[in-house]
Amino acid sequence: MALKIKLVKSLIGRKDSHIATAKSLGLRKIGDVTEQPDNAATRGKINEINYLIEVTEE
Repeated sequence: MALKIKLVKSLIGRKDSHIATAKSLGLRKIGDVTEQPDNAATRGKINEINYLIEVTEE
C-alpha cells in the first residue's frame, strides 16, 4: 500500500526540521505530490508536518 502526499501550505517561515522533513518526502513547493510506502518511518514524517500536507491512501 502506498500513501499519496501533497504539500498544501508553504514551507516559508517553518522550523528547519519541518522543512527538512518535507524535502525528505520529496516535497519542495506547494502542489507537489509524492507517493511513499506506508511504513513507520513515513508515518512519523507525516505526523511531524501534518499541518502542511494532505494524505490519501491508495
